[in-house]
Amino acid sequence: MNFAIFILLLSQQLIIITSKIINQNVERSIDLSTQVVRETVKITTEDNAGLPFNEYNFVFPESTAPHVSFISAKHTSKKLTMRKTSEGNTNFIITFPEAAPSQVFYVEIVYTNQIKAYPEEIKQSDKQFVRYVGPLYFYSAYKTRFQKTQVKLATSNIISYTQVKPYAVSSNKIKYGPHEDIAGYSKELMTVHYENQTPFMSVNRLERTIQVSHWGNIAVEESIFLTHIGAKLKGSFSRYEFQKDGRSGQASIKSYKTILPASAFGVYYRDTNGNISTSNMNVMKESVELELRPRFPLFGGWKTQYILGYNLPSFEYLFNNDDDYVLRMRVIDHIFDDMIVDEAVVKIILPEGSANIQLIPPYRIKREADTLSYTYLDTFGRPTIVFSKTNMVENHMSDFELKYKFPKIFLLQEPLLIITFVFIIFLFTVIFKRLDFSIAVHPHKE
Repeated sequence: MNFAIFILLLSQQLIIITSKIINQNVERSIDLSTQVVRETVKITTEDNAGLPFNEYNFVFPESTAPHVSFISAKHTSKKLTMRKTSEGNTNFIITFPEAAPSQVFYVEIVYTNQIKAYPEEIKQSDKQFVRYVGPLYFYSAYKTRFQKTQVKLATSNIISYTQVKPYAVSSNKIKYGPHEDIAGYSKELMTVHYENQTPFMSVNRLERTIQVSHWGNIAVEESIFLTHIGAKLKGSFSRYEFQKDGRSGQASIKSYKTILPASAFGVYYRDTNGNISTSNMNVMKESVELELRPRFPLFGGWKTQYILGYNLPSFEYLFNNDDDYVLRMRVIDHIFDDMIVDEAVVKIILPEGSANIQLIPPYRIKREADTLSYTYLDTFGRPTIVFSKTNMVENHMSDFELKYKFPKIFLLQEPLLIITFVFIIFLFTVIFKRLDFSIAVHPHKE
């Protein structure tokens, strides 16, 4: 029996060693219409010798890897397992559910900070032009036999682009290919210089605090540090020209939409000067839409900071079985369309008495040391879980799970503290009323 298992394992290893994979056909779709780059790749891969395989090595060039924010792979409608084999997002292994001599799958990649303003500075009335530099051919560890690439831009105003035949331009789209027999690890670059007036915003730091109460409420507060990362404003800002001419400050950010959960209530939006009353809230069926308008329009290089807070009913996010509780919420919410979050720090404050805490994140995070937080009616502090993640986009809007134990006897702590405090005040009042602190002698006592 052991000998049969050894032969089986040996045969599987021989298949991996002797198989020679090639990309039979690759179809790339690159979306450059916003500040983030979204690439979808359909890959048809096969083994030259007809041997079955169930793993594929997906690689990035060193120059591109730092910009990779999100990557996923799927086979038809089923998500495929991906594991990183090197630091810096340069090498991933994709595992298929079954070994076969041919595999067809899709890879979705989101890049950040890969589109740069060009020129870097513009006047208030100028249009914003940007430049994208990326791989012309599909960068792969394997040879590619056929490839097509389609690039979608924000507008049809294209200043220049890489011209490698065959290619075609139609409105705001550039099509390359088909190209044949592309060697592995091909490093030819593609450059596109075009107009892009969409908002270029980046959340430099997001501090998100989630405070859980077992009395029916979850309080969420976000401190957001925002920067316009597009073309910087050249010269001074003219409020008169901005209001007079609708074409003035086309690349500036006047307002944007933040989407909160449908059950959010008690929403507030303020900065260091106080509440910002120019915001609008629209309660939809499946969400709450906030139109946030900063105190001043944001031009390239300008920054702002504000606090956004709201409350949620705990029964929608907190589940329990006796003393076992599970908190299931999003790591981050939708701040604005095509958002980039350079760093997000999430702090979860649990009720006093919580123990056996287990955090299950939806993706790789950096877990900080647990701390204690103190608020009203606290005695020994509330357990606080802190974790962070960098280079985030909308695809990271996934739920985490936080499991913990909470003895229900601790629910009586706050009411008992309040009752005790009131009783002590009442007792002191009674004693104070019955004591005589006067110095003069009372007449009827003489």
